[in-house]
Amino acid sequence: MLESVKNLLKEVDSFTPKSKEELESFRLAYLGKKGKLNGLFSAFKDVPNEQKKEFGQAINTLKQNAQAKVDQYKDTFNKEEKDNDIDLTKPVTLDNLGSRHPISLVKNQIVDIFNRIGFTVSEGPEIEDDWHNFSALNLPEEHPARDMQDTFFIQTNPDVLLRTHTSSVQVRYMENNQPPIRTLSPGRVYRNEAISSRAHCIFHQVEGLYIDENVSFADLKQALLYFAKEMFGEKTKIRLRPSYFPFTEPSAEVDIYWGLKNESDYRITKGTGWLEILGCGMVDPNVLENCGIDSKKYSGYAFGMGIERIAMLKYGVTDLRLFFENDVRFLKQFSSL
Repeated sequence: MLESVKNLLKEVDSFTPKSKEELESFRLAYLGKKGKLNGLFSAFKDVPNEQKKEFGQAINTLKQNAQAKVDQYKDTFNKEEKDNDIDLTKPVTLDNLGSRHPISLVKNQIVDIFNRIGFTVSEGPEIEDDWHNFSALNLPEEHPARDMQDTFFIQTNPDVLLRTHTSSVQVRYMENNQPPIRTLSPGRVYRNEAISSRAHCIFHQVEGLYIDENVSFADLKQALLYFAKEMFGEKTKIRLRPSYFPFTEPSAEVDIYWGLKNESDYRITKGTGWLEILGCGMVDPNVLENCGIDSKKYSGYAFGMGIERIAMLKYGVTDLRLFFENDVRFLKQFSSL
């Protein structure tokens, strides 16, 4: 029986349809309800136990190859039909206009909110060196806090990496500008994480930095409260919890009160009603000195948030992967925004 599956694999691999009808016949013969694959799956129970694993792998491979063959030629024949049906006299319709991606929508809204209180946008390279991504931010080599971020290093040069946060842009800005500094750094960042509904190896951040004389934690709290109300509504409440970040001291995580109105609220807030939206803190004096700023004269605060996290909360998206799959059905939901 295993030998017959191998013969069918050869037939599938050598099959080349000459028409759409021939391709459809092939699909029905292998993938249809009365097709060969259904028969093989039904025969699986009669296969000796010692052959079940190999037989199961073989028919799964056969199914995948048959489907791949159908997918490969389906677009070819559909394209031929479309090419033959083109009517150059038809008027242009504007029914299928594109829309901004939800990540762009949220990023632009965040930038706009902070622009109103004097923050300007600064950008930097996505391929960074160790100094700007780690060492200047109070993370020297062998510092245990480096393990907080699983990094993509460039294999040919261990000093070059894909940035793990947009804080590297802030370092570059401080190196080239003297206070007062009020800058916002949006951009794409990379971390070596398993892709799931709540994590991805690529995501987007917005980080803010304010440095001047006599900047206090109260200034930071007021700026973040303003942001939360502008983003989530005037009645939004926030709380700050002590935390740890190598480049800020003291550090905090910021939660907004989401509420417990329904079962979904209980699930996403773990029954507390509060949701974390960003991290923040007062810039560590070592970071200021590393960037050529006098820490005895100036102080400052910094904050950072994941754009995907904010977008998921704002639009009720439950799977992070949807932002990266370019499914038109998902993206069209944002066409009126």
